[in-house]
Amino acid sequence: MGRTSDAKERLIEAVIELIWLGSYGSTSVDHICERAGVKKGSFYHFFESKTALALAGIDHGWAEQRKLLDQIFSPVVPPLERIINSYHKARQEQEALLQKHGRVLGCPIHTLGAEISTVDDALRDKLQIILAQFICYYQSAIRDAQSQKLIVADDPVVLAQIVFAYIQGLFMHARIWNDLSQLDGFESGVMIILKAKSADA
Repeated sequence: MGRTSDAKERLIEAVIELIWLGSYGSTSVDHICERAGVKKGSFYHFFESKTALALAGIDHGWAEQRKLLDQIFSPVVPPLERIINSYHKARQEQEALLQKHGRVLGCPIHTLGAEISTVDDALRDKLQIILAQFICYYQSAIRDAQSQKLIVADDPVVLAQIVFAYIQGLFMHARIWNDLSQLDGFESGVMIILKAKSADA
C-alpha cells in the first residue's frame, strides 16, 4: 500500500514539474509516467486523464503555497512588508529553480493559464479560483496599510489586482528574457502604485 500511495504522489510531482519546465500541451501521459517512474496502468488507476492529474497537481501546489502565504501575510506583520516579503520569497524560489534547471520559470499558474485558458475549461476555472484567492492576500494587506495611513490609495480591490498583475508581469518578463534582473524594480514600482507615504511624511 505504501508503494501505491508513493506512486500517486510521484505522478503529481512529475506533472507539476513537467508543465512548469515545458508546457501542458507538450507534456504527455508517457512523459509523466517516465518522469515519475510509474507504469501507465498505475496512472489510469489514479487518474482518468491528464487533465484530472493536472487538477490534482494544481490543488496540491496551491495547498502548499497557501501555508506559506498565511505566514507571509500574517496580520502581525506590517502590511507593506507583507507585500514586499511575498516578492522576496517568490524571487528566492526563482533563483533556486534557475540554479537547478538553468531557466527562469516564472509563475506556474500564469504560465499554465496563458496556455490553456481558451482550450480547457476545467483547468481555466480552477486557476481562476486560485488567482482570486491569491489576490485576497494583497487586498487584506492594502486595507491594513490604508487603515494605518501608510498609503494614499483608492479601492483596495482594484489596487490588489493592479499590484498582483504588476508582479506577475515582471515574472513573465523574467521568464521570457531568462533574466531575474527583470524583477529589480518591483519594490519601487509597487510603492509608486500604492502611493506609499515616505517615512518622514
